[in-house]
Amino acid sequence: MGLCQEILQNISKVIIGKKDTIELLLVALLGEGHVLIEDVPGVGKTLLAKALAKSIGGKFKRVQFTPDLLPSDITGFNVFNQQSGAFEFMPGPVMANVLLADEINRTVPRTQASLLESMEEHQVTIDSTTTALPAPFFVLATQNPIELEGTFPLPEAQLDRFLLKVALGYPNQAEEIAILDNFRQNDPLGLLAAVATPTEIIQLQKTRRQVHVSQAVKKYITAIVHATRKSRFFRFGASPRGSLGLMRASQGLAYVRGRDYVLPDDIKYLALPVLAHRLVLQPAEQLRGESVHGFLEEIIATQPVPTDAS
Repeated sequence: MGLCQEILQNISKVIIGKKDTIELLLVALLGEGHVLIEDVPGVGKTLLAKALAKSIGGKFKRVQFTPDLLPSDITGFNVFNQQSGAFEFMPGPVMANVLLADEINRTVPRTQASLLESMEEHQVTIDSTTTALPAPFFVLATQNPIELEGTFPLPEAQLDRFLLKVALGYPNQAEEIAILDNFRQNDPLGLLAAVATPTEIIQLQKTRRQVHVSQAVKKYITAIVHATRKSRFFRFGASPRGSLGLMRASQGLAYVRGRDYVLPDDIKYLALPVLAHRLVLQPAEQLRGESVHGFLEEIIATQPVPTDAS
């Protein structure tokens, strides 16, 4: 069994019945991206982040986003040491391998923006001094779709930093019975052991970059992205970061599934979670109650699928 499958199976000891979502998290981790989970409370978002961190032997930090949260509460700050007569950097929770940004849309845009540099460049700059973040660095952010009061919707620039946007969803009855059995006597998270190390994850990320992406698949990726820009239903289409994200995610998916090449089916499978949150509907379509997903699915369905992806 490969290391990727070991990680997936290890997380599945805690998170029951969500293999597709767990796989997408690992895809994002290998793709050196980040994940936004939008779902109702109590479905296991925090548990999932903790299980991932424990499985890869990484340092885990959690930030509860609130309206009074300051950027320095995330990135850290400098304090003056009277004994040494110099300023010392006090690292914030961003100095972790896995950062859970819980209810990220409950804080003001200024604090949301403090994560932009960390997510894109894996570093923080405090008072003109830049500090590298631990590697690997992975942000799993959550937001609640049902509590709109007191929230600040993420701006497009922030959403574009997330490689994937996913949902866990409610378990079915059989899965929920299994959850009750799993948590009846013990906390499975407390019993979870690491099956990988951060160094091994870095190596997996390097290996993922070698997964072959043919010219035909690259044309397929860009055809879908360009169609979002030409669509009359979208005010903003996907940027080149969306194209890069779709390629990196497809490489990650191929690698997790034991291939060293990307298939067109990988692109079709990932197009929604990679691109949907980057698109903005025209105001008229929003008033009609239309969804980004519906129009994006039409685009994917109408793009010719390459038959020779070697």
